[in-house]
Amino acid sequence: MKKYVLITGASGGIGKQTAILLAKKGWNLYLHYHQNKKGIEEIIAAVESYQVEIIPIQADLSSPQGVEKVLNNIFHIDAICFISGIAHYGLFMDTSETIMRDMWNIHVHAPMLLTNRLLPKLMRNTASQIIFVSSIWGQTGASCEVIYSTVKGAQISFVKALSKEVARSGIRVNAVAPGAVHTNMLANFSDYELRELESEIPLGRLAEPKEIAGAIAFLLSEEASYVTGHVLAVNGGWYT
Repeated sequence: MKKYVLITGASGGIGKQTAILLAKKGWNLYLHYHQNKKGIEEIIAAVESYQVEIIPIQADLSSPQGVEKVLNNIFHIDAICFISGIAHYGLFMDTSETIMRDMWNIHVHAPMLLTNRLLPKLMRNTASQIIFVSSIWGQTGASCEVIYSTVKGAQISFVKALSKEVARSGIRVNAVAPGAVHTNMLANFSDYELRELESEIPLGRLAEPKEIAGAIAFLLSEEASYVTGHVLAVNGGWYT
């Protein structure tokens, strides 16, 4: 039977590599994106030889209308990978209410709404999965990234709680917590700042998006069939 996965934030660095890897493994893809249509087109070109079904969904997950648009395009579904995310750097005392609201909506509120509405479809399967891409900062917190740390920590709490509630329905819920990853989220860092960052990481380098995608694919696989409520740290030893 065909397997379908919804990937939110599919056009970003981690989302793109996850989509390509899962297509290679035979997954059919619902590819959510907000503005980066080119990223979706690149995925479609990259997976053409795998002969899987691709359903692009353009939506702004910071709004209820965007969540509804995603839901209206989902039919059969076996897994969800919540990868959408935006970063915010700065002192908490300087953070606007608009930024707080957008961060909460994209990272927490929209995923909760989508999960709430899609659980009945997931429960129709003998086994389904939900994966969140959280962050090292959701585990330990970071100054000047207070809002980001907060919403990523909320994702982890949601994973741990929901996994217990839906386990008897055959649904596994897990998270991946990356450290610093070589994506556009670090585009504003200077070369000097990136070198300083790498010097703090025991493995001495940033992660590549495909390494995070590999962790996601593992959690979705049969090899992880007894893993639920888990936060898989992929951070080069930065936080253990």
